[in-house]
Amino acid sequence: MIERLKRYGEEFKTFAMRGNVIDMAVGIIIGAAFGKIVDSLVKDIIMPPLGWVLGRVDFSKLYLVMPDYQGKFIHYKSIEDAHAAGAVTINYGLFINTLISFLIVAFAVFLLIKSINKLTCINAKKTKDNETATTKQCPYCFSTIDIRATKCPNCTSEIK
Repeated sequence: MIERLKRYGEEFKTFAMRGNVIDMAVGIIIGAAFGKIVDSLVKDIIMPPLGWVLGRVDFSKLYLVMPDYQGKFIHYKSIEDAHAAGAVTINYGLFINTLISFLIVAFAVFLLIKSINKLTCINAKKTKDNETATTKQCPYCFSTIDIRATKCPNCTSEIK
């Protein structure tokens, strides 16, 4: 039993110390922090002027109250009052804020991936340009052969 636990411990240590796992953990931590920044950007920077332009609307305060069990609609002054009274609310203003946050994060990820792909393509092209040819094509049978070959191993033709 103890040997099995030691083996699992060693396997886990090997797994956890791989570069990919550590990179993924760092990415998750940075992503969480980035999400908080975007949430603040939406709540504190984007939505207040947008709400002001649309007639002094605070999106985080927009909600609908569902009728109570007797079918009566009760009006509450705020979403907090509705929650304190135990009313069921549909918080569509908060949903709008979250949707805008998601779109900003998705766009940022899109730009990041696009940049990484561009760098990858540039590096791949540089590598391809810097490589020297190690193969050539047989002019008779069009097979790929070593550049040093003087005779094609496939069709046995002499190659100059």
